[in-house]
Amino acid sequence: MKVILQEDVANLGSTGDVMDVADGYGRNYLLPRKLAVLADVKAQHRLDHQKRMAAARQAKILGAAKELAARISGTAVSIKRQAASEDKIFGSVTNQDVHEALAAQGIELDRRLIQLAEPIRNIGVFQVPVKVHREVEASVKVYVIRG
Repeated sequence: MKVILQEDVANLGSTGDVMDVADGYGRNYLLPRKLAVLADVKAQHRLDHQKRMAAARQAKILGAAKELAARISGTAVSIKRQAASEDKIFGSVTNQDVHEALAAQGIELDRRLIQLAEPIRNIGVFQVPVKVHREVEASVKVYVIRG
């Protein structure tokens, strides 16, 4: 029996795969649980349409992510902190501080996307990576200055 998987099934395949399974397995397990549908022409056309729609949606999301990455890469933010001698600042600059500085310049994004490995503890210029999308990464220039 040929079926099209509607969900990922362990030890069988992933969503959208056309699989040849035993009649009993398909009829008694996959079909009643709506894990698969019979692989007929109508189901194949519906699957192709869903794949095209998903690809178009992903392309639109990727385009928006690239646009946001271009805006972020062209942005520099300044964060003022009090500092002691030797350019050590009191406290630190975290991804929340970078998020707030970007929001002040009109760039709204989730603060968890800012990939600051460890908090900044010195005065200086730093490149902070921002993971906009799983395929798109940008970096923002952060100036930590005496304030």
